[in-house]
Amino acid sequence: MKLKTRTPLLLLPALWVASCSSPVDEAGSTLPGKCQSDAPVVAPQKTDILFVIDNSGSMAEEQAGIATELPGFIKTLREGGGVTQDFRVGVITTSVYQRIIYQGREQNKDYPGESGHLQPVPDADGKPTVDRYLESSDAELLERFQRLVKQGTSGSGQEAPFEAARLALSEPLTGTPILDGGNGGFLRDDARLLVVVVTDEEDCSSDVRPPPVVLSQNTAEDKCSEGADLLKSVDSYFEFFRGLRDSKGARREVLWATVGPVALSDKRAELIQDRTPQGTFVRNADCPTSYGPGYRHRAMAEKFDSHFENLDSICRESYRDTLLRIAELAAVSQSVDVVNLPDPRLAQVELTRASGEVERCSVAAGDLSYEPSGEGRSARIYFGGDCLRRADDTKVEVKVICAG
Repeated sequence: MKLKTRTPLLLLPALWVASCSSPVDEAGSTLPGKCQSDAPVVAPQKTDILFVIDNSGSMAEEQAGIATELPGFIKTLREGGGVTQDFRVGVITTSVYQRIIYQGREQNKDYPGESGHLQPVPDADGKPTVDRYLESSDAELLERFQRLVKQGTSGSGQEAPFEAARLALSEPLTGTPILDGGNGGFLRDDARLLVVVVTDEEDCSSDVRPPPVVLSQNTAEDKCSEGADLLKSVDSYFEFFRGLRDSKGARREVLWATVGPVALSDKRAELIQDRTPQGTFVRNADCPTSYGPGYRHRAMAEKFDSHFENLDSICRESYRDTLLRIAELAAVSQSVDVVNLPDPRLAQVELTRASGEVERCSVAAGDLSYEPSGEGRSARIYFGGDCLRRADDTKVEVKVICAG
């Protein structure tokens, strides 16, 4: 087993001995005068997961495909890169509104029971329960989660996942208790947020009512792409999600993943017209079961990850590998809460890699940074440089280097 050390750590005790006064005696110092018997504790990592499921008429097979591969998703989440995982999951739909010209007349429809509302968890008979999200400790998590992602196919054909997520994560829903019809209590303080969008069509999100884009019955057109300039911009939605804060005022770490209408081969977004015996349909290139291009989905994914590790095609025959990658994204945070750490200068973190190699990291060496605790929130250590965490890490330990 290879142990990598950082020279600055070895020098710190010697520098303190040579000094005329001890850092232990400095005003306001938190340095211990002797070694502690209790190591600092790495708190379980909290992640709130919000699935945004397209429930339009073309999504039955895709919903079933996601449900089939959830065992691997949950297993990977629980393995958690060496840190205990505490996660919860809720589901909303892409249905907010629909504005369409039908038989020569404009029709407008709203979806007040959806529109960002966490959907009820069905029981074994498919009947709704009072529960609106699932905990990682739930003994029936898998079975209940599989039922929950099957949101049916009676939703809007004007998919608005960005707007649905915005509604779910803002007032008045976040401030209204679940028993009163809101989403209050789903988002936790000190928890990361992962949003997972599952859809086969382009995003058509707007915060204007009625929406500015009007659909038609012509399947050879994609009105949402044609009217993209009328929609709320991807940048605006991104800034909203990135700016989310918890009740303590701390900025929330937000992750984003999409299983959407992009190419199987290279995840590109490109509108094509597919001429079939049943008619001409707008699709994304190299994605035969999509019903539109994925311009806005690709743009949003890129805002969160320029390498597109968080983006995959809805046209895959199996979503197993897709969901495993998303679970790895959710499980690995580049920061952890710590308690019982007297001073960051004494912190040494040991990361045990999958190979068995132990990576030693420290603030002194520059591969860790530290944010002290504040009112109602724990201190945090942030990983960087050679010490970025990996999905297959088997252990994370925080130790204290002692002067004596």
